[in-house]
Amino acid sequence: MKILSWNVNGIRAAQRKGFLEWLTKAAPDILCVQETKAMLDQLDLELVHPQGYETHWNSADRKGYSGVAFFTRNRPLRVIKGFGIPRFDSEGRVLVAEFNEFFLLNIYFPNGQRSAERLQYKLDFYDETLRFVRGLKKTGKEVIVSGDYNTAHKPIDLARPKENENASGFLPVEREWLDQWIAEGHVDVFREFNQEPGQYTWWDQKSFARDRNIGWRIDYHFVSEGLMPLVKKAEILPDIMGSDHCPILLELKS
Repeated sequence: MKILSWNVNGIRAAQRKGFLEWLTKAAPDILCVQETKAMLDQLDLELVHPQGYETHWNSADRKGYSGVAFFTRNRPLRVIKGFGIPRFDSEGRVLVAEFNEFFLLNIYFPNGQRSAERLQYKLDFYDETLRFVRGLKKTGKEVIVSGDYNTAHKPIDLARPKENENASGFLPVEREWLDQWIAEGHVDVFREFNQEPGQYTWWDQKSFARDRNIGWRIDYHFVSEGLMPLVKKAEILPDIMGSDHCPILLELKS
């Protein structure tokens, strides 16, 4: 099973840049998309019903903001929108798909750079994610949490850690939550396969940082420890253009 995750920075813009052609070529079993920035009634039928896939969407209450979507060949047993908490669910950041073997969470975590209040919102969202996933694990199923976490975990995960140690996205309190996430049994699968520096998933567009590979690794597939024997591959796909992020791959053994 091939699972891809990609913050597309606007699904309609991505469509104009060849998103559907890329989807056909990449042929994932499941694609998790973040930052769709669209309501369902703003999308054309080709995007909502692409050949070979069913789609599920969770949009923010505010137009042109946030939003996540699933494109899946495998019909989920059920799909859940959000955590059931209006404070978080109004931003359309969470989709949960239950399959026979696992739960897959597609999450666009908040960015905390705007203000102290927004940083607290991000930290509260992190804590709610942990609580929610603990509940899913009680069912006995494994859990995958894919998406844009908006935090680089270690100095290796961004090009300029020293210059960014006081910036949201690399603050100690954000990184400590990722430490806790891992301590509770979630594995950063990419780092199980690749310990090399210079591996990033987001680049600032205004400064043309991608041309110089001055980036951050803030997009992850985390899997619960019990699923690790089935993990075959985890990669970053930096050559795929169309967004300020690139897709990330998780491949499971059948």
